[in-house]
Amino acid sequence: MAHAQDSALSKEGFLESLFHLRENKTTVRTEVIAGLTTFMTMAYIIIVNPGILSKAGMDIGAVMVATCLGTALGTFIMAFYANYPFAMAPGMGLNAFFAFTVCLGMGVSWQVALGAVFIDGVIFLLLTLTQARQAIINSVPMTLKLATGVGIGLFIAFIGLQEAGIIVNNEATLVSLGKITSPNVLLALFGLAVMGLLLSRKVKGSLLLGILITSAVGMIFGLAPVPHGIKDIIGAPPSLAPTFMKMDIRGALNMGLLAVIFTFTFVDMFDTVGTLIGVSTKAGFLDKKGQLPRSGQALMADAVGTIGGAIFGTSTVTTYVESAAGVAEGGRTGLTAAVVAVLFLLSLFFAPLVKLIPAAATAPALVIVGLFMMEPVLKLNLSDYTEAIPAFLTIIMMPLAYSIAEGLVFGVLSFVVLKVLAGRVKEVSLTMWILAILFVIRFLMI
Repeated sequence: MAHAQDSALSKEGFLESLFHLRENKTTVRTEVIAGLTTFMTMAYIIIVNPGILSKAGMDIGAVMVATCLGTALGTFIMAFYANYPFAMAPGMGLNAFFAFTVCLGMGVSWQVALGAVFIDGVIFLLLTLTQARQAIINSVPMTLKLATGVGIGLFIAFIGLQEAGIIVNNEATLVSLGKITSPNVLLALFGLAVMGLLLSRKVKGSLLLGILITSAVGMIFGLAPVPHGIKDIIGAPPSLAPTFMKMDIRGALNMGLLAVIFTFTFVDMFDTVGTLIGVSTKAGFLDKKGQLPRSGQALMADAVGTIGGAIFGTSTVTTYVESAAGVAEGGRTGLTAAVVAVLFLLSLFFAPLVKLIPAAATAPALVIVGLFMMEPVLKLNLSDYTEAIPAFLTIIMMPLAYSIAEGLVFGVLSFVVLKVLAGRVKEVSLTMWILAILFVIRFLMI
C-alpha cells in the first residue's frame, strides 16, 4: 500500500516538474478531464478530414492515420515545449481548400498540394525562428484580441448549431432554422439541456459527461451506432504507405502555385494567431501588456505539426479552436494537450469506437463553449468607435465568413483605416501597417 502511494506521489511530482501544475492552479485530475473534453469535441476530425481529402484522390485509410499522427506530433510539441493546453489537428477550411479548390478546381495533384503544405510549414518555421510571428501576435491591439475571443465563440457556436442540424443551408437566405422535430436535432437539444443542467450544478467535467450521456441516449433510440463485438471497438490501423512522403515539393515551387502557397500560409497563420489570442484571452494567459508568454514555442508546434502532417499525408495542421472546450473545463497546462495527443494515438486502434460518438452529442458542447468565449465582450471599449467598429467587424465576420482569419483581416484593416481617418496614426504600430498592406495585396490576388 505504501509502495503504491509512493509511486503515485512520484508520478505526480514528475508531472509537476514538467507542467508546473501548482503554479497554474490546476491538478492532474482537472487536466485529464480537460484533455478528454477537448478530444471529444474535436475527434470528428478523424472521420471528417479523410472524407474531405479522399475527394482529391487520397487513400482514406492512410489519411486517417496521417490525421492522427500529425495531430499527435503538433500537440505533443505544444504540450512539452510550450506547456499550453492547446490541441492541434488538420484545419477545417484548409482541408476543403486543399481538396476542392487546389486539387479539383485547379487540377493540381494531391502530391503537389502536399508539397505546398510542406513549404507552408517551412515558411512558418522560418518566421517563428526569426520571431516575426511572435511580433505579429504581440502587436495586435488589445481591442482586437478581446474581439477575437468573442468572435471565435460565435464561430464555435455556429459550427455546433450546424452540426446539430439546428441551423441548415437555405438557397434564399443562406442559412435558416432546421427541422426542430427531427430526431437528431432533438437529441442535440437534449444534450444542450443536460450540459446546461450539469454546469448549473457546477459538476466537474460537465461537457464530457454531457457528451457521454447524450451518446448513450442516442444509442438507446437508434440515433447512434451500438457496438456489437470487439471489431466494432478495436482494430489494426490502416497502412500509411499510400500517402507517406508523397509530397511533390518541386512541383509546388512552380510559379503558378505561388498564390496557392501564399493562401495556405496566410490562412494558417491567422487561424492560428486568432485561436491562440482568443483562447488565451479566455484562459487568462496574456500578460499585463496583452502579450502571450512562450508564443514562440506555441507557434513552433504549429510549424512542425504542419511539416510533419505533410510528410505523413494530410493538409495543414493548425491550433484547434475546440481547445477552448478543455480550457473551459479548467485545462491550464500542457498536460491537457498531452492527454489529447495520447488519445489521438490510441484512436489509431480504436477508430471504430470513435465513430460511435454522434455529431448530435458533440455539437451541444461547441455551443456551450461559444457561450464561455463571450465574456471578453464586457471589456470592450464601445464608446470609442475607432476601437468599437474594428472589434465588431472582427466578431461578426468570423461566423459569417466562416473563418477566424477573415475576421482578423476585417478587424486589422478597419482599425488602421479608422485610426488614420481620425488623425490617430500614432496608435497604429509598424506591424499593423505591414499586416494591413499584406491583407490588401492578398485581396488583389484573389
